[in-house]
Amino acid sequence: MRTGTVSNSLTRSVQRIPYQKTGRKLPVVLSCEEVSKLFDVVENLKHRTILMTAYAAGLRVSEVTHLRVSDIDSQRMMLRVEQSKGRQDRYVMLSHKLLTVLREYWRTYRTKHWLFEGQIPQQPLTRSAVHKVFQKVKLKAGIIKNVSVHSLRHAFATHLLESGVNIRKIQLLLGHRSLQSTQIYTHVARDYLDDTPSPLDILPDLSDVTSAKS
Repeated sequence: MRTGTVSNSLTRSVQRIPYQKTGRKLPVVLSCEEVSKLFDVVENLKHRTILMTAYAAGLRVSEVTHLRVSDIDSQRMMLRVEQSKGRQDRYVMLSHKLLTVLREYWRTYRTKHWLFEGQIPQQPLTRSAVHKVFQKVKLKAGIIKNVSVHSLRHAFATHLLESGVNIRKIQLLLGHRSLQSTQIYTHVARDYLDDTPSPLDILPDLSDVTSAKS
C-alpha cells in the first residue's frame, strides 16, 4: 500500500472521531438584594441609568450602548431594541421606575441621538466603558461573586422566572431564538431548589434519635 493511501485513510479515520462535548456552565446570578445594592452605591447618574436599563430590560451590553433616544416609547411603555444578536428587532417592557430615571438622566445630559453617548461626539458609549463601570460598582458594593455586567441580564431572566413569568415570554424578551437557551434559567431559579427539600431535612432530629436510644 502506498504511503499516500495510508495517510488518506488515517485522515478519514481521525475525521470520524467525535469531538468531546464541552461542559455546560450555569450563570452566576445576583440576588434582588445584591442588584439593589449595586444601584444604591452608584453616585454617577449616567452610570446608574446604564446599569438600571440593562437590568430592567434584560439587555446585552451592546444593546444598551446602542439605544437611541427615539427607542424610548413612553406612550406604550416599551423599549425598542434594533438589530440585536441575530439581526433581529424586538420590544421589551419599559419599567415605570426606569422611565423616571431616564427622564432625570435626559434632563441632565440632553442627548440627541444615542441615549448613552461616549467621549467621542455623536458616538455611542463603548462596551468596555460599561464593563469598567460595572467592575468599579461591584467592588464598591462589596459583591464577591464572579459576575460581570452581563450578569444583570441573567438576573433579569432569573428574577422574572422566580416571580412566575412564563418561560416562553422570557424567551421573547431576551431575544432567544431557541427555548433551549432560555431553559438554562430553570436550573438557577430559586424555586427550582426551594420546592425540593434536602433529604437531610427529612431525617429525624439528632436529639430525637439520642433520646429514643436512652
